[in-house]
Amino acid sequence: MQVIFLKDLKGQGKKGDIKEVSDGYAINFLIKKGYALKKTEGSLNKLKTEIKENQELDQKNREIALKDKEKLEKITLEFPVKEKNGRMFGSISSKQIKDELDKLGYKVDKKQIMTENINTLGIHLVEIVLYKEIKATIKVHTKGI
Repeated sequence: MQVIFLKDLKGQGKKGDIKEVSDGYAINFLIKKGYALKKTEGSLNKLKTEIKENQELDQKNREIALKDKEKLEKITLEFPVKEKNGRMFGSISSKQIKDELDKLGYKVDKKQIMTENINTLGIHLVEIVLYKEIKATIKVHTKGI
């Protein structure tokens, strides 16, 4: 029996794959657990429609990420920090960077911010992963008060 995988299943197939499997395995495991559908004209059309929708969504998300990248790379985040003799007390975390970006209207998760805690004064370049391969580099300026 030929089945269309709805989910990734390690060692068997990835989402969207069409594979030939034994009838018993297909009915009693793959279809029953929701990993696959029997290959029919209807399920093939559903798969094609889903692939097309995913591609359109992917393209839309890429366009949004590219627009955000252009805007983000123009800004510099300012963080006034306590310092003594050129040494900074404390550090700037990705959560603090996220909070500042939220204030400016950008929806960024702190897991998207690729940086260690910043613990020196000056201008630092911080990379933010916006979508798959699209990354923006922002400037974070720490200055003593």
